Amino acid sequence: MRQIRAEIGAVAKADGSAVFEMGNTKVIAAVYGPREVQNRSQQMNDKALVRCEYSMANFSTGDRMRKPKGDRRSTEISLVIRQTMEACILTHLMPRSQIDIFVQVLQADGGTRSACINAATLALADAGIPLRDLVTSCSSGYLNSTPLLDLNYVEDSAGGPDVTVGFLPKLDKVTLLQMDSKLPIDIFENVMQLAIEGCKAVANYIREILLENTKQLEYRRGL
Repeated sequence: MRQIRAEIGAVAKADGSAVFEMGNTKVIAAVYGPREVQNRSQQMNDKALVRCEYSMANFSTGDRMRKPKGDRRSTEISLVIRQTMEACILTHLMPRSQIDIFVQVLQADGGTRSACINAATLALADAGIPLRDLVTSCSSGYLNSTPLLDLNYVEDSAGGPDVTVGFLPKLDKVTLLQMDSKLPIDIFENVMQLAIEGCKAVANYIREILLENTKQLEYRRGL
């Protein structure tokens, strides 16, 4: 697995924010809410409305092509992140409110989807939004008859199968599973188990970051 690094509180004006790095992939997430629903027609009386917007910075890949903001890939990843986050947010505790999650890729080198989910989890925790569990994500693949964990861009582009998993470690539940090509069932189980182990490792790291952040807050307040 590539080296992971995270930092909480990267956006001062947001209710919660985080930067998350997996190898050379770097993502920033900001969370606003729970707050009043802007569009009253979308308001739900029994739970909070979760909205998510994913984008890639023009300089994130090194390609000179400008990517339109609302392209199909961005819309699809926004939906994936939103659905994954809805599975862990206790939305019923915040009826008639909305939570906005903004995720931007600053540097892309494979595994952007996973990095976005991990950054969003940290930002939600930083915002103090109640969660069932910390949802974490990791990808794995199968290349040259070998299962690989946390693929970079070169490995991802080699054309092998690629599995992205979102996982709730305490509840031992999978909330996201995406695969872009077929795999025999016995190999798939090994590859998926590898991704779940990666998710558990990310969850342990995120817990350490949150614990360290809590200790710093206690120190600042003189507790």
